[in-house]
Amino acid sequence: MITRVLKVSDADPFTGEDMRSIRLAAEVIRNGGLVGFRTETVYGLGGNALDAEASGRIYAAKGRPSDNPLIAHVCDMDMVEEITEEIPETGRKLAEAFWPGPMTLIFRKNDRVPKETTGGLDTVAVRMPSDRQAAELIRQAGVPIAAPSANTSGRPSPTKAEHVFQDLNGRIDMILDGGQTGIGLESTIVDVTEEIPVLLRPGAVTMEMLRETVGEVGIDPAITGPVGAGVHPKAPGMKYRHYAPKADLTLVEGETEKVVARIRELAAKKAAAGKKVGIICTDETIRRYPAGNVLSIGRRDSEESVAHNLYAVLREFDDRGTEYIFSEGFPEDHLGQAIMNRLNKAAGYHIEKV
Repeated sequence: MITRVLKVSDADPFTGEDMRSIRLAAEVIRNGGLVGFRTETVYGLGGNALDAEASGRIYAAKGRPSDNPLIAHVCDMDMVEEITEEIPETGRKLAEAFWPGPMTLIFRKNDRVPKETTGGLDTVAVRMPSDRQAAELIRQAGVPIAAPSANTSGRPSPTKAEHVFQDLNGRIDMILDGGQTGIGLESTIVDVTEEIPVLLRPGAVTMEMLRETVGEVGIDPAITGPVGAGVHPKAPGMKYRHYAPKADLTLVEGETEKVVARIRELAAKKAAAGKKVGIICTDETIRRYPAGNVLSIGRRDSEESVAHNLYAVLREFDDRGTEYIFSEGFPEDHLGQAIMNRLNKAAGYHIEKV
Protein backbone atom coordinates (compact mmCIF):
# COMPACT_ATOMS: atom_id res chain seq x y z
CA MET A 1 0.00 0.00 0.00
CA ILE A 2 1.22 3.51 -0.86
CA THR A 3 0.12 6.13 1.68
CA ARG A 4 -0.96 9.27 -0.15
CA VAL A 5 -0.29 12.63 1.54
CA LEU A 6 -2.51 15.60 0.65
CA LYS A 7 -2.00 19.12 1.99
CA VAL A 8 -4.94 20.98 3.51
CA SER A 9 -4.83 24.65 4.50
CA ASP A 10 -6.81 26.54 7.12
CA ALA A 11 -8.43 28.82 4.54
CA ASP A 12 -11.93 29.93 5.53
CA PRO A 13 -13.90 28.88 3.60
CA PHE A 14 -11.88 25.93 2.31
CA THR A 15 -10.47 26.50 -1.19
CA GLY A 16 -11.40 24.24 -4.07
CA GLU A 17 -8.18 22.19 -3.74
CA ASP A 18 -8.65 21.83 0.03
CA MET A 19 -12.23 20.67 -0.39
CA ARG A 20 -11.22 18.19 -3.09
CA SER A 21 -8.65 16.69 -0.71
CA ILE A 22 -11.16 16.46 2.13
CA ARG A 23 -13.76 14.85 -0.14
CA LEU A 24 -11.23 12.30 -1.39
CA ALA A 25 -10.39 11.42 2.22
CA ALA A 26 -14.11 11.16 3.07
CA GLU A 27 -14.58 8.76 0.14
CA VAL A 28 -11.71 6.60 1.44
CA ILE A 29 -13.43 6.39 4.83
CA ARG A 30 -16.84 5.58 3.34
CA ASN A 31 -15.20 2.77 1.37
CA GLY A 32 -13.68 1.21 4.49
CA GLY A 33 -10.20 2.75 4.24
CA LEU A 34 -8.10 4.66 6.78
CA VAL A 35 -7.07 8.33 6.83
CA GLY A 36 -4.76 10.25 9.15
CA PHE A 37 -6.14 13.73 9.85
CA ARG A 38 -5.57 16.69 12.16
CA THR A 39 -7.74 17.52 15.14
CA GLU A 40 -7.22 20.28 17.69
CA THR A 41 -5.68 17.71 20.08
CA VAL A 42 -3.46 15.27 18.10
CA TYR A 43 -3.66 13.65 14.67
CA GLY A 44 -6.30 10.92 14.47
CA LEU A 45 -6.36 7.70 12.44
CA GLY A 46 -9.84 7.69 10.99
CA GLY A 47 -12.10 4.91 9.77
CA ASN A 48 -15.87 4.40 9.59
CA ALA A 49 -16.98 3.86 13.20
CA LEU A 50 -20.02 1.88 12.01
CA ASP A 51 -17.90 -0.57 9.97
CA ALA A 52 -16.52 -3.46 12.04
CA GLU A 53 -13.94 -4.29 9.37
CA ALA A 54 -12.68 -0.70 9.24
CA SER A 55 -12.25 -0.69 13.02
CA GLY A 56 -10.31 -3.94 12.70
CA ARG A 57 -8.01 -2.25 10.18
CA ILE A 58 -7.37 0.56 12.66
CA TYR A 59 -6.27 -1.90 15.34
CA ALA A 60 -4.07 -3.74 12.85
CA ALA A 61 -2.44 -0.59 11.45
CA LYS A 62 -1.55 0.67 14.93
CA GLY A 63 -0.70 -2.70 16.46
CA ARG A 64 -3.28 -1.77 19.10
CA PRO A 65 -4.82 -4.28 21.57
CA SER A 66 -8.38 -4.99 20.46
CA ASP A 67 -9.83 -4.36 23.94
CA ASN A 68 -8.65 -0.72 23.83
CA PRO A 69 -11.78 1.26 22.76
CA LEU A 70 -11.81 3.70 19.83
CA ILE A 71 -13.37 7.18 19.96
CA ALA A 72 -16.18 7.96 17.50
CA HIS A 73 -15.81 11.52 16.18
CA VAL A 74 -19.02 13.31 15.20
CA CYS A 75 -19.94 16.69 13.71
CA ASP A 76 -23.29 17.41 15.39
CA MET A 77 -25.69 16.23 18.10
CA ASP A 78 -27.88 14.42 15.56
CA MET A 79 -24.95 12.10 14.87
CA VAL A 80 -24.51 11.54 18.63
CA GLU A 81 -28.15 10.51 18.97
CA GLU A 82 -27.79 8.12 16.03
CA ILE A 83 -25.21 5.98 17.86
CA THR A 84 -26.26 6.19 21.53
CA GLU A 85 -29.10 4.73 23.62
CA GLU A 86 -29.55 7.92 25.62
CA ILE A 87 -27.82 11.17 26.49
CA PRO A 88 -27.98 11.69 30.27
CA GLU A 89 -28.49 15.16 31.71
CA THR A 90 -24.87 15.41 32.83
CA GLY A 91 -23.79 14.47 29.32
CA ARG A 92 -25.97 17.20 27.81
CA LYS A 93 -24.59 19.80 30.20
CA LEU A 94 -21.00 18.88 29.40
CA ALA A 95 -21.71 18.75 25.66
CA GLU A 96 -23.32 22.19 25.76
CA ALA A 97 -20.36 23.60 27.66
CA PHE A 98 -17.42 22.00 25.84
CA TRP A 99 -18.51 20.76 22.40
CA PRO A 100 -17.17 21.24 19.83
CA GLY A 101 -13.88 20.83 21.67
CA PRO A 102 -11.29 18.57 23.30
CA MET A 103 -13.65 16.45 25.40
CA THR A 104 -14.84 12.85 24.90
CA LEU A 105 -17.97 11.52 26.60
CA ILE A 106 -18.77 7.86 27.30
CA PHE A 107 -22.41 6.91 26.53
CA ARG A 108 -24.39 3.68 26.32
CA LYS A 109 -24.14 2.63 22.67
CA ASN A 110 -26.93 1.39 20.43
CA ASP A 111 -26.80 -1.50 17.96
CA ARG A 112 -25.50 0.66 15.10
CA VAL A 113 -22.06 0.73 16.70
CA PRO A 114 -20.19 -2.59 16.38
CA LYS A 115 -18.32 -3.91 19.39
CA GLU A 116 -15.19 -3.99 17.23
CA THR A 117 -15.24 -0.17 17.57
CA THR A 118 -15.87 -0.14 21.32
CA GLY A 119 -13.33 -2.77 22.34
CA GLY A 120 -16.16 -5.19 23.19
CA LEU A 121 -17.95 -2.76 25.52
CA ASP A 122 -21.63 -1.76 25.59
CA THR A 123 -20.55 1.88 25.76
CA VAL A 124 -19.18 4.18 23.08
CA ALA A 125 -16.71 7.07 23.44
CA VAL A 126 -17.86 10.12 21.46
CA ARG A 127 -16.11 13.41 20.63
CA MET A 128 -17.10 16.44 18.57
CA PRO A 129 -13.83 18.09 17.45
CA SER A 130 -13.59 21.86 17.02
CA ASP A 131 -10.87 21.63 14.36
CA ARG A 132 -12.41 22.81 11.07
CA GLN A 133 -10.60 20.23 8.96
CA ALA A 134 -11.76 17.37 11.19
CA ALA A 135 -15.34 18.66 11.33
CA GLU A 136 -15.54 19.03 7.54
CA LEU A 137 -14.10 15.55 7.00
CA ILE A 138 -16.81 14.04 9.24
CA ARG A 139 -19.53 16.04 7.45
CA GLN A 140 -18.32 14.92 4.03
CA ALA A 141 -17.97 11.29 5.14
CA GLY A 142 -21.50 11.33 6.54
CA VAL A 143 -20.63 8.77 9.23
CA PRO A 144 -19.02 8.93 12.70
CA ILE A 145 -15.26 8.51 12.31
CA ALA A 146 -13.49 6.18 14.74
CA ALA A 147 -10.13 7.81 15.34
CA PRO A 148 -7.50 6.91 17.91
CA SER A 149 -4.20 8.79 17.71
CA ALA A 150 -2.49 8.18 14.35
CA ASN A 151 0.66 6.50 15.68
CA THR A 152 2.03 3.04 16.33
CA SER A 153 0.44 1.84 19.58
CA GLY A 154 2.37 2.96 22.65
CA ARG A 155 4.44 5.61 20.85
CA PRO A 156 4.20 9.37 21.51
CA SER A 157 1.08 10.72 19.84
CA PRO A 158 1.51 12.62 16.55
CA THR A 159 1.17 16.40 16.48
CA LYS A 160 2.41 16.78 12.88
CA ALA A 161 1.60 14.90 9.67
CA GLU A 162 5.23 13.80 9.39
CA HIS A 163 4.85 11.96 12.72
CA VAL A 164 1.93 10.02 11.20
CA PHE A 165 3.99 9.24 8.10
CA GLN A 166 6.91 8.01 10.23
CA ASP A 167 4.72 5.50 12.05
CA LEU A 168 2.07 4.47 9.53
CA ASN A 169 3.44 4.93 6.01
CA GLY A 170 2.37 1.91 3.97
CA ARG A 171 -0.22 0.85 6.57
CA ILE A 172 -2.96 3.40 5.82
CA ASP A 173 -4.48 4.85 2.65
CA MET A 174 -4.09 8.58 3.11
CA ILE A 175 -2.88 11.42 5.34
CA LEU A 176 -4.40 14.91 5.29
CA ASP A 177 -1.49 17.20 6.19
CA GLY A 178 -3.13 20.14 7.89
CA GLY A 179 -0.06 21.40 9.76
CA GLN A 180 0.68 21.19 13.47
CA THR A 181 -2.06 20.54 16.02
CA GLY A 182 -3.01 23.21 18.54
CA ILE A 183 -3.36 21.63 21.98
CA GLY A 184 -0.96 18.71 21.62
CA LEU A 185 -2.56 16.36 24.20
CA GLU A 186 -5.47 13.96 23.71
CA SER A 187 -9.00 14.88 24.77
CA THR A 188 -10.40 14.77 28.27
CA ILE A 189 -12.55 11.62 28.67
CA VAL A 190 -15.58 11.59 31.00
CA ASP A 191 -17.88 8.62 31.65
CA VAL A 192 -21.46 9.92 31.98
CA THR A 193 -23.19 6.52 32.14
CA GLU A 194 -23.45 6.60 35.94
CA GLU A 195 -25.18 9.08 38.28
CA ILE A 196 -21.87 10.77 39.11
CA PRO A 197 -19.64 11.40 36.06
CA VAL A 198 -16.12 9.97 36.25
CA LEU A 199 -12.95 11.40 34.74
CA LEU A 200 -11.16 8.62 32.84
CA ARG A 201 -8.43 10.69 31.17
CA PRO A 202 -7.43 14.30 31.91
CA GLY A 203 -6.99 16.81 29.11
CA ALA A 204 -7.47 20.45 28.15
CA VAL A 205 -10.97 20.43 29.68
CA THR A 206 -9.68 20.30 33.22
CA MET A 207 -11.18 18.79 36.37
CA GLU A 208 -11.81 22.31 37.66
CA MET A 209 -13.81 23.13 34.51
CA LEU A 210 -15.82 19.91 34.75
CA ARG A 211 -16.76 20.50 38.38
CA GLU A 212 -17.78 24.08 37.65
CA THR A 213 -20.22 22.69 35.06
CA VAL A 214 -21.77 19.61 36.69
CA GLY A 215 -20.62 19.62 40.32
CA GLU A 216 -19.23 16.37 41.68
CA VAL A 217 -16.92 14.42 39.36
CA GLY A 218 -15.15 11.19 40.29
CA ILE A 219 -11.60 10.21 39.27
CA ASP A 220 -10.76 6.78 37.89
CA PRO A 221 -7.75 5.16 39.62
CA ALA A 222 -6.11 4.65 36.20
CA ILE A 223 -5.25 8.37 36.17
CA THR A 224 -2.92 8.12 39.14
CA GLY A 225 -1.40 4.66 38.76
CA PRO A 226 -1.05 1.56 36.58
CA VAL A 227 -4.09 -0.60 35.84
CA GLY A 228 -4.09 -4.32 36.61
CA ALA A 229 -3.72 -6.83 33.79
CA GLY A 230 -7.25 -8.21 34.25
CA VAL A 231 -9.01 -4.84 33.94
CA HIS A 232 -10.96 -4.09 30.74
CA PRO A 233 -10.30 -0.42 29.89
CA LYS A 234 -13.34 1.84 29.52
CA ALA A 235 -11.47 4.36 27.40
CA PRO A 236 -8.23 4.83 25.43
CA GLY A 237 -5.04 5.42 27.39
CA MET A 238 -6.16 3.73 30.60
CA LYS A 239 -4.57 0.29 30.68
CA TYR A 240 -1.57 0.01 28.39
CA ARG A 241 1.73 1.84 28.28
CA HIS A 242 1.17 4.92 26.16
CA TYR A 243 2.95 7.97 24.78
CA ALA A 244 6.34 6.33 25.36
CA PRO A 245 9.64 7.19 23.66
CA LYS A 246 12.08 4.42 22.75
CA ALA A 247 14.39 5.59 25.54
CA ASP A 248 14.07 4.72 29.22
CA LEU A 249 12.29 7.73 30.76
CA THR A 250 12.54 8.76 34.42
CA LEU A 251 10.55 11.58 36.02
CA VAL A 252 12.19 13.56 38.83
CA GLU A 253 9.78 15.47 41.08
CA GLY A 254 10.31 17.91 43.92
CA GLU A 255 11.64 21.40 44.65
CA THR A 256 13.27 22.89 41.54
CA GLU A 257 16.79 23.21 42.98
CA LYS A 258 16.83 19.59 44.10
CA VAL A 259 15.29 18.36 40.84
CA VAL A 260 17.92 20.11 38.71
CA ALA A 261 20.74 18.80 40.88
CA ARG A 262 19.42 15.23 40.81
CA ILE A 263 18.88 15.20 37.05
CA ARG A 264 22.40 16.51 36.50
CA GLU A 265 23.73 13.72 38.73
CA LEU A 266 21.68 10.96 37.06
CA ALA A 267 22.55 12.19 33.55
CA ALA A 268 26.25 12.42 34.36
CA LYS A 269 26.33 8.81 35.61
CA LYS A 270 24.68 7.46 32.45
CA ALA A 271 26.89 9.59 30.21
CA ALA A 272 30.01 8.35 32.04
CA ALA A 273 28.85 4.81 31.28
CA GLY A 274 28.80 5.65 27.57
CA LYS A 275 25.02 6.03 27.28
CA LYS A 276 23.29 8.65 25.13
CA VAL A 277 21.32 10.79 27.60
CA GLY A 278 18.58 13.38 27.11
CA ILE A 279 17.13 15.91 29.53
CA ILE A 280 13.64 17.44 29.39
CA CYS A 281 13.53 20.79 31.14
CA THR A 282 11.87 24.20 30.79
CA ASP A 283 12.84 27.63 29.47
CA GLU A 284 13.47 28.67 33.07
CA THR A 285 16.00 25.89 33.81
CA ILE A 286 17.66 25.00 30.49
CA ARG A 287 20.78 27.06 31.18
CA ARG A 288 21.37 25.14 34.40
CA TYR A 289 22.16 21.92 32.58
CA PRO A 290 25.38 21.08 30.72
CA ALA A 291 25.26 21.79 27.00
CA GLY A 292 24.28 18.79 24.93
CA ASN A 293 21.18 16.67 24.49
CA VAL A 294 18.88 19.01 26.46
CA LEU A 295 15.46 20.16 25.23
CA SER A 296 13.06 22.67 26.75
CA ILE A 297 9.45 21.52 26.74
CA GLY A 298 8.13 25.08 27.22
CA ARG A 299 7.69 27.66 29.96
CA ARG A 300 6.89 26.50 33.46
CA ASP A 301 4.44 29.38 33.81
CA SER A 302 2.60 28.27 30.64
CA GLU A 303 1.05 24.80 30.92
CA GLU A 304 -0.30 25.25 27.39
CA SER A 305 3.22 25.50 25.94
CA VAL A 306 4.32 22.35 27.80
CA ALA A 307 1.30 20.39 26.55
CA HIS A 308 1.80 21.66 23.01
CA ASN A 309 5.45 20.54 22.87
CA LEU A 310 5.41 17.32 24.93
CA TYR A 311 5.07 14.68 22.21
CA ALA A 312 7.28 16.53 19.73
CA VAL A 313 10.08 16.59 22.33
CA LEU A 314 9.73 12.86 23.04
CA ARG A 315 9.84 12.12 19.32
CA GLU A 316 12.88 14.39 18.87
CA PHE A 317 14.79 12.32 21.42
CA ASP A 318 13.80 9.18 19.49
CA ASP A 319 15.19 10.73 16.29
CA ARG A 320 18.46 11.46 18.13
CA GLY A 321 18.83 7.85 19.26
CA THR A 322 18.62 8.76 22.95
CA GLU A 323 18.83 5.80 25.36
CA TYR A 324 17.92 7.45 28.69
CA ILE A 325 15.76 10.53 29.32
CA PHE A 326 15.42 12.40 32.61
CA SER A 327 12.51 14.85 32.87
CA GLU A 328 11.49 17.49 35.33
CA GLY A 329 8.04 17.02 36.86
CA PHE A 330 5.18 19.54 36.91
CA PRO A 331 2.39 20.56 39.31
CA GLU A 332 -0.71 18.39 38.86
CA ASP A 333 -3.43 21.03 38.96
CA HIS A 334 -5.38 22.35 35.97
CA LEU A 335 -3.73 21.27 32.67
CA GLY A 336 -0.76 19.98 34.68
CA GLN A 337 -2.88 16.94 35.62
CA ALA A 338 -3.01 15.91 31.94
CA ILE A 339 0.68 16.67 31.37
CA MET A 340 1.76 14.51 34.31
CA ASN A 341 -0.70 11.76 33.35
CA ARG A 342 1.01 11.48 29.94
CA LEU A 343 4.53 11.71 31.39
CA ASN A 344 3.77 9.11 34.07
CA LYS A 345 2.49 6.66 31.46
CA ALA A 346 5.37 7.42 29.10
CA ALA A 347 7.78 6.66 31.94
CA GLY A 348 5.93 3.51 32.99
CA TYR A 349 5.48 5.24 36.37
CA HIS A 350 9.27 5.34 36.88
CA ILE A 351 9.34 8.35 39.23
CA GLU A 352 12.00 9.62 41.60
CA LYS A 353 11.02 12.15 44.27
CA VAL A 354 13.66 14.44 45.77
